[in-house]
Amino acid sequence: MIRLAAVGDLHMRPAVQGRFKPAFARLSEDADLLLLAGDLTNGGTLAEAELLRDEVANLGLPVVAVLGNHDHDEGHGDRITEVLRELGVRVLDGDTVTIEIAGRRVGVAGVMGGGGGFPNLGAPPNGMDPERLSQGPRDAERLLSALSTLDCDVRIALTHFAPVPDTLAGEPLEIYAGLGCHELGASVDAGDAALTIHGHAHSGTEFGRTVEGRPVRNVAYPVLRRPYTVYDLDG
Repeated sequence: MIRLAAVGDLHMRPAVQGRFKPAFARLSEDADLLLLAGDLTNGGTLAEAELLRDEVANLGLPVVAVLGNHDHDEGHGDRITEVLRELGVRVLDGDTVTIEIAGRRVGVAGVMGGGGGFPNLGAPPNGMDPERLSQGPRDAERLLSALSTLDCDVRIALTHFAPVPDTLAGEPLEIYAGLGCHELGASVDAGDAALTIHGHAHSGTEFGRTVEGRPVRNVAYPVLRRPYTVYDLDG
C-alpha cells in the first residue's frame, strides 16, 4: 500500500500560523509521501515564506510541491521555491521526481497550470487577464512532456489549477475559465497519470474524473476542512 497525503492552499499568513504544524508533526505515521498543491503562501511575501518554512520543516517523509498563483504575487516565487528546497522539498515546475515507496517507483510530474476554461461551461469574464487564460494550455503541454519522461510504476500529476470541471462544482460557473482548463485534463489522460492532485478552487468539490475516467482530487484546504487527506494508491 502506498499512502499519499495531500493538501493545497495553506495560504500561510500570521492569522493561520501554526494551524497545520501539529497535524504535520504526525504525518509520517499516516502517509509515505506528501503533495502540496500550491498557494502555500497567502500573498507571496518573504515573511509568509518564513512562516511556511516553520510549518513544513522536519516532516519525516518525502514532500513534493508546486507553487500557486498567489505564491508569485510579489515576484518572490524563486525565493519561496528556494526556502522549500532548503527543507528537502522537491518543487516541480514542468519537471518530475521519482520516489521509491514500498518497493514501487512513484513518479510525480508537476506544473502550476492556469486558466483557459472548459468547453460549453461558461465564457471567460470580461476583463480577465489574457495571460492567465493562456497559461493553462501552455502548462498542459509541459505537463504532458513531463509525464511522458517518467519511468515508474505509478504516475501522479500535481497541479494548482484544475484539470477537470468536476472538482469545480460549487464555484460560480462564470469563473470556471479562471480556475482551470480542459487541456490539463487531456494531458493527464495522454500521460497515463493514475491520479491527479490540484487545489485553487476553494468552493469546489474533492472528487472528480477526467474524460477517460482517471481520478482527480481537489485538495484545497477550504474543501478538505482538515490539514491533509490520505489516499491509498492501491485503492
